[in-house]
Amino acid sequence: MKILIVDDQRLMREGLAALIGLEPGMEVVGTAVDGRDAYAKALEWRPDVVLMDIRMPGMDGIEGTRLILKHLPETKILILTTFDDAELILQVLEQGVHGYLLKDMPSEAIVSSIRTVYNGGTVLQSDITAVLLGELHKMSERNMDQPHVLSPNEPAVLEVLTEREKEILTLLGQGLNNKEIAGSLVITEGTVKNHVSNLIAKLGLRDRTQAALFSVRHQASIR
Repeated sequence: MKILIVDDQRLMREGLAALIGLEPGMEVVGTAVDGRDAYAKALEWRPDVVLMDIRMPGMDGIEGTRLILKHLPETKILILTTFDDAELILQVLEQGVHGYLLKDMPSEAIVSSIRTVYNGGTVLQSDITAVLLGELHKMSERNMDQPHVLSPNEPAVLEVLTEREKEILTLLGQGLNNKEIAGSLVITEGTVKNHVSNLIAKLGLRDRTQAALFSVRHQASIR
């Protein structure tokens, strides 16, 4: 598993590289200091997973992510962030990243997250998702004087999804994985997986991350 680490802070880059490099089956192929550097090195080294900071001088992680996913769509990108980056997280999720986690997470949690996205999963920390929900709520309050206009996909949520699919979509937006959703709804993981696949297809979304973002953006309509 080849990994590229992107952060403008040298200590963060080198610290993560040292920790991840000790893990069996993981190789840190290099580090980058901003989005432009990350894009150039991703083209050269073809990493499987990119750990991408959002806020960086020069080209930020949002634009770097867009370029990498445009030209290397098989690459998995995991965003490293802080609680202050809610609006930026929303922007980068729309680029198609495979998850986000806090920079101060324990090293074992970061390693586990890398394995998750490498194997096709999504990492959505519930703490950050709560911040996103709060940010979206504030945005909606600022726009209360404007008439609400349904997005093209909102009627689909109301008319196409079953009640069970709405429940699962809501839980996706809270950052729960299949096992946690199954436990919450008292159904099997296989059933959850089928429902997730169905709702993604019905809404015309790209993947689980896009479904979670859709859930956060349209929570009021889903419920």
